[in-house]
Amino acid sequence: MAYQRVLLKLSGEALMGDLGYGIDPKVVANIAQEISEVVKIGVQLAIVVGGGNIFRGVKASAAGMDRATADYVGMIATVMNAITLQDALEQMEIPTRVQTAIAMQDIAEPYIRRRAIRHLEKGRVVIFGAGSGNPFFTTDTTAALRAAEIDADVIFKATKVDGVYDSDPKTNPDARRYTSLTFAHVLTHDLRVMDGTAIALCKENNIPIVVFDLSVHGNIVRSIKGEQIGTIVGGFCEVS
Repeated sequence: MAYQRVLLKLSGEALMGDLGYGIDPKVVANIAQEISEVVKIGVQLAIVVGGGNIFRGVKASAAGMDRATADYVGMIATVMNAITLQDALEQMEIPTRVQTAIAMQDIAEPYIRRRAIRHLEKGRVVIFGAGSGNPFFTTDTTAALRAAEIDADVIFKATKVDGVYDSDPKTNPDARRYTSLTFAHVLTHDLRVMDGTAIALCKENNIPIVVFDLSVHGNIVRSIKGEQIGTIVGGFCEVS
């Protein structure tokens, strides 16, 4: 295998499919199926899931809600997604643990780094909910932080596009897709792969990021096996 321990970053929007809001059970089941295939080939898998399909703190803050309060509501939304994904995985007989940065002892474990690593070593999927537990930090930053803490080989960022482009491919038909990028290029050109804090954390800890299209069935497994899919951040700059 190309990677032994990986962190998968799922946006909340990835779970809603074409519904426009909430959680699409079919999409969750498809994601769980791919994750089960990854686990069965022996890869240790941790997941950070967002909550944008239910609540976005930044938008609520822009509408007048206190930013810290809005972010806490968003953290709770990520836990809803984490528990939903856990249920889908356990229906496929994949042992799964949800750990939250905010104590919710009746429904999930508290985040404890050593316990998370032990779960991974035993072949359990670990889903990190409630972000980092702090307002003003995104789940992208949480993904970078948790990846560093559990000593992950790589972060896989599942999106709705097939990689990172030099401009918006929806508005520019001549946009070019990168096959690889340096961290410095991402920061300098503000390519929005992840927020700046997350990119800096990955750069400092030498954790590559693979950006790929989640909507193509099988991409999770193929990416983790090391196939050239999407864009890898952490190498040199090259366009396709």
